[in-house]
Amino acid sequence: MLIGAHSVIYSTNAEADRAFLRDVLKLSSVDVGGGWLIFGLPPAELAVHPSGKNDVHEFYLMCDDVAALTAEMLKRGAACSPVEEQPWGLLTHVSLPGGGKLGIYEPRHARPQTVKAPAERRAKKRVAPAPKKRKTPRR
Repeated sequence: MLIGAHSVIYSTNAEADRAFLRDVLKLSSVDVGGGWLIFGLPPAELAVHPSGKNDVHEFYLMCDDVAALTAEMLKRGAACSPVEEQPWGLLTHVSLPGGGKLGIYEPRHARPQTVKAPAERRAKKRVAPAPKKRKTPRR
């Protein structure tokens, strides 16, 4: 079954955008070889919207306080678009060094419960209580 989601951002300057995700957004990462970083993300959710065509996808990060996020991004030298109020939340776009924009919003919609990966569920089931110490009779 499913164990997570893997999102891809295409960039004309992937190295600079990877450094931004690592150094400015402070995302944890693993180097899978040759400086190719894969970043850890917070829990995710997925929505399906009606469209006149298929294979159109959007990617947003979510935050708990968009005003605080934009202020912190400015301190770190990252430009943000003005915050827009949407029916589903407060949205800004952070400019990436490669020229792209990354949408980040403070959700105002209901959020689904986070799904745990099967390995996490199995690990919790395997945890057994520590065995009780046996009392040995004194001689």
